[in-house]
Amino acid sequence: MRTLESLGLAEAPRDHPLTYPGVWPTVSGILDGDHFLPLPVAPSLTFRVPVLAVGSNASPGQLRHKMAEYGISAPLPMTRARVTGIEVGVSAHVSLLGYVSASPFDAPGNVRELFVTWLDAEQLAVIDASEGVTTPTGPYDRAWLPSSEVSVKLLDSGERLPGVYAYVNRRGVLHDGSGTPRRHLGERRLLTELLDGSPGLRELFGVTPEEFCTRARFDRDRCDRGTRLFAAEGLVVASGLEPYVRAQQTGSPGTGASLSPPCT
Repeated sequence: MRTLESLGLAEAPRDHPLTYPGVWPTVSGILDGDHFLPLPVAPSLTFRVPVLAVGSNASPGQLRHKMAEYGISAPLPMTRARVTGIEVGVSAHVSLLGYVSASPFDAPGNVRELFVTWLDAEQLAVIDASEGVTTPTGPYDRAWLPSSEVSVKLLDSGERLPGVYAYVNRRGVLHDGSGTPRRHLGERRLLTELLDGSPGLRELFGVTPEEFCTRARFDRDRCDRGTRLFAAEGLVVASGLEPYVRAQQTGSPGTGASLSPPCT
């Protein structure tokens, strides 16, 4: 049947913040409504845009939720890839959905497996809106990472992509105390470490990850204060990917200018 429920892929981090970034598939496939189907041997990816997923955009449950908000039901291919040159860091903002999300940072020589999502124009518009690309105060920009800087090799076909898009946090990423970007190793561990190290964060969000998520969720003022506190306490550094950010041109395919962004 290969439903998301039967595969354990249905839960969305937006509904369960401490599960962020959600459960990722173990194989490439196609998200098709409530199902995750096998990827064909030679999938048709023509006219689709490759977008690297470093956080919950690799969670089929989260993607299903985002697409359903805008009534999008078209199949969405997801392919496993070996990516060299970046690492998954921690965004320097508190999300209205109650978690601190992921964002890539420059890491020459670093190798890890991630998913590439292949989006048509409507799907790209939805993801752009969900990441705040289309609003001046949104948390992310979409950047093109060329293969000369970030190597992406599809594991199923062996193909090397000429480049890939990724969402880069406009505010930078959090560092680990030494100035080196912090890796996102799961929400519960991350929030525990952040709260342990900051009396200011404990005052805003409580002393446990559960309290953090409850207090942050849909409280825009509290999230904004937490975001400003990251910067005020000197916890933020540049991701190193800022030079690759390219503003999306109004009216160009997939910018989603007509979509209002949901909570991010």
